[in-house]
Amino acid sequence: MSAFVSTNYPQAVQQLHTILDWIRFAASEFDGNQVYFGHGTDNAWDEATLLVTASIHMPFNLTDTQQQCRLIEGERVLIAQRIEQRITQRIPVAYIINQAQFCGLPFYVDERVLVPRSPLAEIIMNRVSPWMDGKEPNRILDLCCGSGCIGIASLKAFPGAQLDLADLSMDALDVADINIQNYALYEQVAAIHSDLFENLQGPYDLILSNPPYVDLEDLSDMPDEYHHEPAMGLGSGNDGLDITRKILANALDYLAPEGVLVVEVGNSWIHLEAAFPEVPFHWVEFENGGDGVFVFTCEQLQQHIHHFRV
Repeated sequence: MSAFVSTNYPQAVQQLHTILDWIRFAASEFDGNQVYFGHGTDNAWDEATLLVTASIHMPFNLTDTQQQCRLIEGERVLIAQRIEQRITQRIPVAYIINQAQFCGLPFYVDERVLVPRSPLAEIIMNRVSPWMDGKEPNRILDLCCGSGCIGIASLKAFPGAQLDLADLSMDALDVADINIQNYALYEQVAAIHSDLFENLQGPYDLILSNPPYVDLEDLSDMPDEYHHEPAMGLGSGNDGLDITRKILANALDYLAPEGVLVVEVGNSWIHLEAAFPEVPFHWVEFENGGDGVFVFTCEQLQQHIHHFRV
């Protein structure tokens, strides 16, 4: 039994009273137990703030007055239990609170889907500029959609579009359905069970995809927190590109003549350039961090499709 469970837990419930007390305590415990941050925060204080505020339905950005609010015993017990769960089981906070932010929007998540953390958020918030060139897409596809956060967030940028969310995992589509319901998008969004493009009907003006792309080496080296995520949402063959190759080979058949394809491959961008040295991939430069996202217009994809369909 850890020191946290045997000593800190009951003492914390009795001795810590304000929201700030609990944030400070949680941050100290996270640092002391070397939990890994990578599912929405990158430091112990923000991780603690997220867990504590979400547990009592308070905003993440607390005022000084709110920080000094005292918690009732039931709230203190719940937070202490969640801190223990985060430390001993290495469960990402997003799964504990069943919520993650993407493009400034809250989404329901659980262990059936990856925790949203894609740099595609910045592209969406910039309305896929300059590639969409100010055009309003009529149809958008979120391929390998998981929770549906990428596609649903794109409707914030393009509110008039129709959206298809596609995934091979029925579990993921069940989570996507929850988010469709939470945003009351029944008439605008369809969740489709599909092995990539298999059950889809193009053309799409914009295809966004964050497919599995982790290579075997990175998969084996991942911290414990990542092993709570669905394996089929992470790995994609030895070099992480099994699914990306299929997307590149088939996307042209589903793109509108002026359509745009945006795909995230993360650290596997090195393998992608090595696999297709003749192709001039355009890699997006992000202001807010992140890499491994390429963009093709339909015209550019046509120029290089013979490399992808060998």
